[in-house]
Amino acid sequence: MLSVAEWLSKEERKSLLQKSNWRGLYEVLFTWALIIATFALVIYYPHPLTYIAAWLIMGGRQLGCSVIMHDTGHYALFKSKRLNNVIGRWFGAYPILGDLGAYRPYHNIHHVHTGTDEDPDLLLTTGYPARMISMCRKFLRDLSGMTGIKTQRAFIMMELGILKYNLGKKVEWIDPAERTPKKILYNGITNLSGPIFVNVLIFGVLWAIGHPWLYLLWIISLFTTFQLFNRIRSMAEHSLVIQSGDPHTNTRTTYANPIERLLVAPHFVNYHAEHHLMMGVPPYNLPKMHQILLKKGFYEKGISEKGYLSLIRKAVI
Repeated sequence: MLSVAEWLSKEERKSLLQKSNWRGLYEVLFTWALIIATFALVIYYPHPLTYIAAWLIMGGRQLGCSVIMHDTGHYALFKSKRLNNVIGRWFGAYPILGDLGAYRPYHNIHHVHTGTDEDPDLLLTTGYPARMISMCRKFLRDLSGMTGIKTQRAFIMMELGILKYNLGKKVEWIDPAERTPKKILYNGITNLSGPIFVNVLIFGVLWAIGHPWLYLLWIISLFTTFQLFNRIRSMAEHSLVIQSGDPHTNTRTTYANPIERLLVAPHFVNYHAEHHLMMGVPPYNLPKMHQILLKKGFYEKGISEKGYLSLIRKAVI
């Protein structure tokens, strides 16, 4: 098992683990400012090209919300647990119909068992490289909304307590004795009230400014481009690597240009090898951590990729 101390001194680890509430707030405000700007784009410049641009950008910013949920799930964005929980729920998970409380322990299992048979996300990253026709079908399912419908249906069933929480395609039914109508109703009220409230709020704000139809941009992006970008992100992180317990070989850091950062690599999520080496490092310190590891020779064995398009090409045969 790889030790962090092999690559980072005690002083370096201490520095990298330092959190800043102001920097964390900036990350959240950046994503939500882009969401607002994307809505404004189609209001003030209605045109087929701006609709397409907004559809793509919105899916990327919804992935940004997902990454906010991820980072606060590690208590890595802000100094206090309370602030991570509040921001993570209301500005990360709830808008994209997510559940921070269920995600956190589930995702920690992924970190403990990365690349092993016990990794709950293993099914998300296997099956590559894939034939061109197979990859096209995957992307088409994402962009047509088929993946989104399947994903959200499973999410609702998990939140109702019908299925066990799992984001890795594994279907496990809750014991029928625990699926009484009373229990399902209680779970629905407890678990779905936050996501429903936030999405009603988004619709309400758009209605109040005279553009309620724009909520379609939000929900269509959530079911389409968000699913595609989330697939690409997942592929880059753990596909086409050696499945083992070694962070050198079971994950990848992918360099991202500005367009890729906008769409598939928000909030420095592309520095994934660094994240797995020390998951408590706040996202805004990951580029610094990468430079330290690069100079020390970590990537003589560790895996990196020059870009997401390059990664996709390698994932197709």
